[in-house]
This record gives sequence, C-alpha cells and structure tokens, in this order.
Amino acid sequence: MYLSKQKFFVLGLSKSGKAAAQFLLAQGASVYVYDDVISERVDKTAQELIQNGAKRITKEQIEQMSDVCDGLVLSPGIPIDHPLAVSFKRKRKAVLGETELAARYMRCPVIAVTGTNGKTTTVSLLTEILKQGGVDAYACGNIGTPMIEYSALNETSVAVAEISSFQLETLHSLCPHIAVVLNVTEDHLNRHYNMENYIFLKAKLLKNCAETEYAVLNYDDETVRGFAEKTKANIVWISLREQVNGGYYENGTLYFNGEKIIGKDELPLGGAHNVQNALAAIAVAKLMGVETQTIATALSAFKGVKHRIQTIDTVNGVTFIDDSKGTNIDATLKAAACMQSETILLLGGKHKGYDYKKLFAGLKKTKVVHAVLYGENRYQLLTCARELSFENLTLCDTFAFAVRIAAMKAMQGQIVLLSPASASFDEFAGYEERGDAFIEIVESLKKEEGQAGDVAEPTDAFSNDDDTRCDELE
Repeated sequence: MYLSKQKFFVLGLSKSGKAAAQFLLAQGASVYVYDDVISERVDKTAQELIQNGAKRITKEQIEQMSDVCDGLVLSPGIPIDHPLAVSFKRKRKAVLGETELAARYMRCPVIAVTGTNGKTTTVSLLTEILKQGGVDAYACGNIGTPMIEYSALNETSVAVAEISSFQLETLHSLCPHIAVVLNVTEDHLNRHYNMENYIFLKAKLLKNCAETEYAVLNYDDETVRGFAEKTKANIVWISLREQVNGGYYENGTLYFNGEKIIGKDELPLGGAHNVQNALAAIAVAKLMGVETQTIATALSAFKGVKHRIQTIDTVNGVTFIDDSKGTNIDATLKAAACMQSETILLLGGKHKGYDYKKLFAGLKKTKVVHAVLYGENRYQLLTCARELSFENLTLCDTFAFAVRIAAMKAMQGQIVLLSPASASFDEFAGYEERGDAFIEIVESLKKEEGQAGDVAEPTDAFSNDDDTRCDELE
C-alpha cells in the first residue's frame, strides 16, 4: 500500500481503531473517522485524531465513504458483513482491521495465540517466560495493546499476540513464526452464525505458516487436531492425556519431549485448563530456546490475569470472585467447577447465540446452588434454566442490582462468583469494565459492613489441587 497517497475510513474508535488511525496519519495517509457510540471517551479520541490531521465525519456522510476512500479499517467489534464493508468490497476496495494493517508492516517475529479460552492467560504467561529468558517480548493484540503499536520493533524483538475470531475476520497477511491454537468450543455464534464459520476463522491463523514456522496445537481437542492438515508448519502438540511430540502432562508433572519441566503442584493456578495453558507456553518457550529452569521459575511465580477467577475480598464471611473474563459457556463451567464452597453465580449480559441448556446441565455438577440472572439475555437464560429444572434463580435487570442481590442471598462461608457466560456490551465497553464495576461494588459492600481493609489474598475458595471439581487430570 502507498499510504501517503491513499485515503482510509476508520470505522470504530476503540483502542485498535484509534491506533490504526494514528499509524495511518503518521504514514501520511488521509484519514476519516467515525464511531456511532456517543461518549466522552469517543469524543476525546476523535479530538486527538483531528488534531493530528484526521477528519471526523457525520452519520449522514457514511455512505459516501466507499466512493471517497481507498480502504476501510474496521474495529474488531464491527462484523465483516457490515453494510459499509460490503459496499467497499463490491467496489473492489480494501477492507482490513488494525491487526491486518500491523501484519503488513510488522518487522519483528510474531507468536500468535488463538482459541476460545485461555488466550489471555497463555499470552501473559508466555510473555513473562520469554522476558525472563532474555527475549525482548511484548504482549499485544486482543490482550489490550494494539499490535500496530509494535510495528516498528526490529527483528531482535518478539510480539506475542492474542488473536480473536473477530480479528481473524479481516486478517489475511499474518505469518506467525509460532502459531498456537488452544481449543475451539462454541462462542460468538451471534457474530459468526454457525460453528463451521467459527472453526474456519480459527484455522486461518495457520494459513500462511510455511515449513520454517511452527504450529503448537492441542492434541486433546478434536477440531484443533484436525488443523494439522491445514498448515505446512512443523507441528508441536500439547496434551493432558497422551505422550505427544511436544508438551504433555503425566503423573502430576509437565514434560516437553520427555524432559521434566515442572510439577503441577508448583503451578499457582489451579484447574486442568491452566495446565493446558502452561503446556502451550512451555512448548513455545522451548521452541524459542528458553532454558528449562527459567521456564519453571516463571511458571511457579505467575499469579494469573485480572478478571480471571480472581479472589477480590471477603465481606461478612462471603468470598467474592471475579471471573468477568468468563464470557462463554465453557469458561463459566470451568470457573464454576473450581469453586470449593456453595456458590451464588452471576450470569448474564449480551447474548452471543448460545443454547444455554449445556450451561445449566453442567452447573448441576458443581457447587453452584443459586444463579442470579441479569442483563439483556436474562430471559433466554431463565427459559433454558427452567427447561433443565434448575430452579434456584433470581431475575434482575441491571448488573449492579444483581451483584447486591447475590450478596444478600449468600450466607457465611459461601461464594459469590461473577462468571457471566455472556458478553458485556449491553451495559459495559468490555469485560474489563464489567469486572472493575464488580470490584467497586464489593469494595462498597465492605465499607457498608464496616470492614474496610486491604484486598484479600486468594483463599481456598477455589481449588489449586487435583480435586475432581477443578477438572481432575487423568
């Protein structure tokens, strides 16, 4: 692309939209911006871009953009079948995302991680391991920092990118040195329509990998195992069940190609899903030449990521746990399975196209004794719960009210778990904002009880051992 001679329309002023616009402006391109969200954040972002030379258009001018501009840059939250994207495509004009823009200009090697669950934890863990191993590594992508912000890194650095299915819709040029696919379970069907489309998008991460690259794939996931046939990359497996060529778990220990790396009991994070995440990080670190002792030290020190099964505090004998990142059924069931005391579960938000019967069937096997349903999809959740004879329910409207109702329902020794199995966009800008709101409400409850104090250290409210309620490994 000859950026200094071209015009781009950036639709959506999220972090990635803003970063893409800033990059294009810095390269001398003409940039037009728009976001249909009316907020102080959007106005502030637009003003910053205008000061750097961008032009903010009105809603009435949108339809003209496919005639005015050479390319359309979509924020991840905007689907590829948006009418404007369709208009650009029909006129044989570029439709891309910030990640695709980054891929076209990236100079440093990229380690790309995708999957339905575990992406953020794996990227965070892997970045820390690489840093401790002397690699100049940067976490980016869906984890929070747009990949385009690291486009100027040279070949001695490494970008560790979390890649979502939304980003994969417009991603065509990325050739990761190591591509990681953790798992594929039902998610975002309201966006992608069916599982076939969702699986196709996840497999796209491997499309450009050549014989000089690597693909780290989850052998235990049948869908992911099939991805090995879709790439020229060298396959390195991870497994909780088999001795594979790569990282595997056996008799309480994590191995890589027969070499002991670390014992499961040395990992601070509990659950089989986190052993899987650790195996993926081990496999990549080994491929990158990091020494075993460095990997083990980093793994044993890693405390997890914010909003992922994070103990917030104990108020009046009730433990509050934030798993706002649990935005799909599989993630919520994993979180619920880790609870070791009777649990009040907060469920709800923006519907993502699921049949929630699987959720309530799974919850019956956990310590969840009551569910507080809230948000836009509360009636869909309610219908499925009743069909599965899950009767201990409370129906609420707003998130804040639901948290307080859960706190009132919970008795001493019980847990209130936020793991919504839903997107947050009915009330919040993202799962982070929802999790922060949960923390603020818990802090206010603490003050109301006259027990203000420091945030509690994680307790035994959820398991870090081999208990069957935390995905026992066999």
